[in-house]
Amino acid sequence: MALHFEKAEFARRLARLTEKMKEEKLDALLLFAQESMYWLTGYDTFGYCFFQTLVVKSDGTMALITRSADLRQARHTSILEDIHIWVDRVNADPTLDLKNLLVEMDLLGARIGVEYDTHGMTGRVARLLDAQLTTFGQIVDASYLVSRLRLIKSPTEVAYVERASVLADDALDAAIRLTKPSADEADILAAMQGAIFSGGGDYPANEFIIGSGADALLCRYKAGRRKLDANDQLTLEWAGAYAHYHAAMMRTIVIGDPTHRHRELYNACRETIEAIETVLKPGQTFGDVFDMHARIIDERGLARHRLNACGYSLGARFSPSWMEHQMFHVGNPQPIEPNMSLFVHMIIADSDTGTAMTLGQTYLTTADAPRALSRHPLDFIGL
Repeated sequence: MALHFEKAEFARRLARLTEKMKEEKLDALLLFAQESMYWLTGYDTFGYCFFQTLVVKSDGTMALITRSADLRQARHTSILEDIHIWVDRVNADPTLDLKNLLVEMDLLGARIGVEYDTHGMTGRVARLLDAQLTTFGQIVDASYLVSRLRLIKSPTEVAYVERASVLADDALDAAIRLTKPSADEADILAAMQGAIFSGGGDYPANEFIIGSGADALLCRYKAGRRKLDANDQLTLEWAGAYAHYHAAMMRTIVIGDPTHRHRELYNACRETIEAIETVLKPGQTFGDVFDMHARIIDERGLARHRLNACGYSLGARFSPSWMEHQMFHVGNPQPIEPNMSLFVHMIIADSDTGTAMTLGQTYLTTADAPRALSRHPLDFIGL
């Protein structure tokens, strides 16, 4: 089997999950998030674009229902032994197959949690599932049960995040080598992704962000490339990925002569991220991190140019996003605990002057101060 973790670690994860299920008085859990299945069993696929679910009972029994195309994938990449196939056919309703499986597992009338808030659960599947199970048992939303357990990383997971961070640094080195007037964004992007692949890494869970000129103010990927001008700005957001574990970074590189506004916005980013490092530790919450971000940025008169979140938890994620549910936004009560991998980003987009500035890196929390995982300093990058 192509497993990235020892079976003993999977056993510990299952024990943590079933303990939490008993606390929540759940007889079973239907996992639709691919990262939940990967974390619990090692199952590694992009087949979640079709219907599949992992049934977990509170006694630790597990059964996967998926398509025939993923049968061997599940056998090869996971510890799962009980695998059921629903058949592709006209007007297929795999939720009926699931209900029959739940009957076989003696779950009629049970209290069943469902991961609704995931890319592996479409609106159509949710409607079909609810139609089948509304009278079957007590159905509750358990979207974040496994997600919260995944916040705390094991030693092996930490090692994978650290390896991903090395690959992210390698990608920045590759970008800096090519960034100059007349350089093509396509070459820079290819070099960054190539550095990660050459280092044994994976595809990231979403596209890298690359944009220059006016596009440097964007914080999403879009199609289309351009060549850099003699005086330009290039915003990059990317992640090293290893065994699906991500370490994200973000930088705006200034080509040619930086403007006064570039320096001003960079100073705000640097001051804010350094202040956040003082609260990114146990005893604080995700909301406290955002409050620090908002206070400093707003005091500098930049409230209109900042975002309403300044980072999020990272881990093993699958397309279309490497972002976890737990984000740094106003009022988030999630406590910060040791061994979390957290991406902090400063994004300032001044549309009035057309000036972009970003600064971001991944941290590992400890019992005290956080540990930055990048070997690159937070210095201004001008080329």
